[in-house]
Amino acid sequence: MTAASPSPAAPKRRASRWIDEWDPEDERFWEAGGKRVAHRNLFFSVLSEHIGFSIWTLWSVLVLFMGPEYGIDPAGKFFLVSMATLVGACARVPYTFAVARFGGRNWTVFSAALLLLPALAAFWVMEPGTSYTTFMLCALLTGIGGGNFASSMTNINSFFPLRKKGWALGLNAGGGNIGVPVVQLIALAVIGAGGGPRVLLGFYLPLILVAVVLSARYMDNLSSVRNDTGAAREAARDPHTWIVSLLYIGSFGSFIGYSFAFGLVLQTQFGRTPLQAASITFIGPLLGSLIRPVGGLLADRWGGARITLGNFVAMAAATGVVVLASVEESLALFTAAFIALFVLTGLGNGSTYKMIPGIFQAKARARGLTGEEAAAWARRLSGASMGLIGAVGALGGLGINLAFRQSFQTAGTGTGAFVAFLAFYAVCLLLTWAVYLRRPAPAAAPAAAAGDTKKQLGYAEV
Repeated sequence: MTAASPSPAAPKRRASRWIDEWDPEDERFWEAGGKRVAHRNLFFSVLSEHIGFSIWTLWSVLVLFMGPEYGIDPAGKFFLVSMATLVGACARVPYTFAVARFGGRNWTVFSAALLLLPALAAFWVMEPGTSYTTFMLCALLTGIGGGNFASSMTNINSFFPLRKKGWALGLNAGGGNIGVPVVQLIALAVIGAGGGPRVLLGFYLPLILVAVVLSARYMDNLSSVRNDTGAAREAARDPHTWIVSLLYIGSFGSFIGYSFAFGLVLQTQFGRTPLQAASITFIGPLLGSLIRPVGGLLADRWGGARITLGNFVAMAAATGVVVLASVEESLALFTAAFIALFVLTGLGNGSTYKMIPGIFQAKARARGLTGEEAAAWARRLSGASMGLIGAVGALGGLGINLAFRQSFQTAGTGTGAFVAFLAFYAVCLLLTWAVYLRRPAPAAAPAAAAGDTKKQLGYAEV
């Protein structure tokens, strides 16, 4: 903001918890109350998103309960969890635009309440003798929990200034991601105590109601956030939306795909019992979730592209060790390398998402925009692109589980799938370097006039 630009000293809220004036880039506004409001919305957004992730990945643990009496082979189980991943990815697109249509607080309340449907459906049908088609429909229904991530990230992106987005988006996503290991830990406790799947589901029903009530009581809507079909079209036409989407397949797609598949791989390839698999399965998603905010912080400090590049190098190396362990049938080495891979997916999630607002902020400057005008344009485009990037990234989880299904069907092992993942990480690291880190030759003409995206982008910020 320039010195002459007027700005409110603090957020002004009207009825129904709508905030009409919001300018987080203004430090006076931020310190006068904007920071407190943003952090409060972040906290309750994390709570709802966390439970959404738990419901989305519910079938990653329900399949561990499904012994021979259910009559479903490993390929059928991988297909079940793949369908939940598919719906979760597709739901992210409408969920992104729902925030601007209905308000961030209002949509959080509704989407949290919607989680009761898949939880109650699974509670009703989870027993031997239920048809595979019924299980499939219930798995598809849990996919709506995956949409909560997109609406939550779009909402929180609007609350925080650019200088805080890496941390805020990383914390928001990491707190949501941690819903994966939490549901797996609860499943471990239930299995260890000799309980059945309905005990696990019964634990989540009241938690969903708590999230609904707290979101309604403490969250806010921003009236400045409005659906902009022009922004959506512009984001879809921008090549960086699809480039970052591909990178996000490598980071988040890997995280969610491995979260669904880890226990099944341990059971199918290494002969682990449900209790043995559950006692290990949660560790990778837990560490990957906890480190996601660190990825955002490192990206704030060093640039998202630099951290993302180094992370893909490390992911390729870890996957190479997983392939070796799979060939040698070494459970200890396989588990250690797989958990390390989980940690790296979480780190990459944070750094990749930080790139999004940085890219559009740099492009706003290249268009000659400054101050709040530049920040508003960047928020508009980055918010629209986040839904597309989140949806495409989540489809990576579908690809991972289908790759595992095919690999186990044809070879009885997951080695072939891991080799394919290794090749994909190599593509991602080369793409990151080529688009965001390879220095272009100095240009005489202004970057915006030249239209060269590499010249438009500020490398330290992206």
